[in-house]
Amino acid sequence: MSTAAPPTDDSLMTAYAAGDAAAFEALYRRHHAGLYRFIRRLLGHSLASQTDEVFQDTWLRVVHARAHWSPQGASFRTWLFTLAHHRVIDVWRKSGREVSLDVDDDNDPWEPDGTAWQHWPAPAGAAPASEDLAFWRRAGERLLQCLEELPLPQRSTFLLHHDDGLPLADVASALNVGFETAKTRLRYAMSKLRTCMGAYLAPAAGAGPQGGAR
Repeated sequence: MSTAAPPTDDSLMTAYAAGDAAAFEALYRRHHAGLYRFIRRLLGHSLASQTDEVFQDTWLRVVHARAHWSPQGASFRTWLFTLAHHRVIDVWRKSGREVSLDVDDDNDPWEPDGTAWQHWPAPAGAAPASEDLAFWRRAGERLLQCLEELPLPQRSTFLLHHDDGLPLADVASALNVGFETAKTRLRYAMSKLRTCMGAYLAPAAGAGPQGGAR
């Protein structure tokens, strides 16, 4: 006995445009967690209080656009994240921050803020499971801080591709840039994140999480 495949985003949006409110609810359930996380991480700690507003406004724009929406070659998810990205840029600019969307020539050496991080959990006296849990929790916290040091275009590219799973071609479409530009931004973002994470790993002679060798 075969099970029917779940409806695609495009078919749900088409149904919603025709007046099916349940189709919108299905789209919301499918995408709300990823969209909220993307907005929160793109805004960063200093603008986190505006996450709910941007999130709600993004869905409101979906509602307002339903009558004129068509796939136009981009997936619904790509279009949804494009709407959110535009709103985040608006918030950044209204907060007085300078938002440069042309950061594709990173010729100057980049150094992360801070020095080697000294707060990785020590392996001595801890059970392996709890040690690993503490290590990865701290590593995750540090990665989020490193993300906030990236220029907005590079942060957007990294999050869309690695956090939200969009193919690089869809990332380029969401950010309204060429494929090669998106590829360059992703390369710079990855390089900077490696540098930033490495700067916080205190050197250690022995193996274990503190020395970065497992």
